[in-house]
Amino acid sequence: MKIFYLILTILFAFFIVTFSQFNTAPVTIKYYYVHDIVVPAYMLIFVALLVGVIITGLLGVVERFRLNRSISRLNKTIRDLRKELRDNEAPPMLDDRKKVSIPPPS
Repeated sequence: MKIFYLILTILFAFFIVTFSQFNTAPVTIKYYYVHDIVVPAYMLIFVALLVGVIITGLLGVVERFRLNRSISRLNKTIRDLRKELRDNEAPPMLDDRKKVSIPPPS
């Protein structure tokens, strides 16, 4: 499995290097009256990808915290309901009937 990840990492690095080499054209970024910024096309694409990954990761963390809070709340509800069920449960009945023994055959 480690070999697979190593090969996948090498292929991904190769893709990044070749993508960077083929997309070196300068791109001018203009935003209202802010100074114009000139960056290579690959840098703009990688930054946009990185921002997307970060935003998705943050949303995933927020969702995980929300789900953990819901799980904790539901587990507490289950514990409370089980305790209430035990408290309201009728005590066990003892069998007071006398056992009838059958005499052995003579």
